[in-house]
Amino acid sequence: MKTFDEKILDYANLIVKVGLNLQPGQNLIINAPISTHDFVKNIAQKAYDNGVKEIYYRWNSEELDFLRYKNANEEVFNNYPQWLADGYTEIAKDNTAVLSIYASNPELFSSIDTNRIKNDTKAKALAMKQYKDFVINGGCNWCVISIPTKGWANSIFKNDDTNDNIKKLWELIFKINRVNDTDPIKSWESHFNNLEKYKNYLNEKKFKKLYYKSTKTNVSVELPKEHIWFAAQEKTKSGIVFSANIPTEEVFTLPHKYGVNGTISSTFPLQYAGNTIDDFILEFKDGKIVDFSAKKGYEILKDLINMDEGSKYLGEVAIVPVNSPIYQSKTIFCNTLYDENASCHFAIGSAYPNTIKNGETFSNDEKEKYGVNDSITHVDFMIGDESLSITGESENGEEITFFKNGMWNIV
Repeated sequence: MKTFDEKILDYANLIVKVGLNLQPGQNLIINAPISTHDFVKNIAQKAYDNGVKEIYYRWNSEELDFLRYKNANEEVFNNYPQWLADGYTEIAKDNTAVLSIYASNPELFSSIDTNRIKNDTKAKALAMKQYKDFVINGGCNWCVISIPTKGWANSIFKNDDTNDNIKKLWELIFKINRVNDTDPIKSWESHFNNLEKYKNYLNEKKFKKLYYKSTKTNVSVELPKEHIWFAAQEKTKSGIVFSANIPTEEVFTLPHKYGVNGTISSTFPLQYAGNTIDDFILEFKDGKIVDFSAKKGYEILKDLINMDEGSKYLGEVAIVPVNSPIYQSKTIFCNTLYDENASCHFAIGSAYPNTIKNGETFSNDEKEKYGVNDSITHVDFMIGDESLSITGESENGEEITFFKNGMWNIV
């Protein structure tokens, strides 16, 4: 049986070799909370073992963000330094991979004026749009991962023993990411092959429309012509194969911007901007959110939907079965990276350009023509459970229920 330290090193190795697939001579940006410093040292060592050229560390602190939201002058939330955003873009374009560690305390900002959070989030998103577009257009290999932090672990297990909470969360992360296996990388290769089977099935079927039905959701989703389904692995323009999320259990594509009609209800809480949005319902007409409600976090949801014009539409449709190890853990992580890989989900905001043929080259007019949504935001929210079934309609009108009672229904 592996020791804890051995698992830590195997997890770091998995991130560098499978998530990022870091290449010799590449640079690396690491965006991470200050509290993850010790784990980042393991990432750095594995990166140097794999021939990294230079590592650029970008530390953040939610506690310092809290003080800023609480005390700073109102005007600072309407501006984000463009020179800082441009610096990210410049480094990313210099043969650089990007690793982001996402481990937020889901309730930390609940007492903060939501207008401050909204304005700050929007200002940063606008300034960082060129950087974001470069990354998601295949400009570099990138990966998002999570590790336990005090705030996150305590929010899940809710007892007074922080060390015990962190230990429990580490064990869940090891199990979900196959780190406990004798050879985690080989286990991930097998997992990738399994997801490829479902991806290939959907690409062969070329469904023009999907019908979602569950006890909470009833919606039809048109898919653009020449849409492309993706699974765990993607490829940069230079040919580097990587996995943008560790963990990942999804097969995904884009919906037609104007082709969503019906009602979608959440099945997991959504952690967004340091707050939790829960039990929310979105009503769509011709792709646009025309009405919404939330039992918790209504104002935060309202701010998200009104971030820009594109945030009133969807940019991603993703299929995840309930036999996902995350769903089976019976844990609500209040962490979008984990919860989105627990069940089927959609995303409010921008579509990934590579999910439609030649989408990376589309102008804004071409995006509009082909129904590809564009926005400064992209936020996943979960809608899957054991009652969800998805039926695909082919070009000739044939209907196939390929997802039934929360599971793939493919021979």
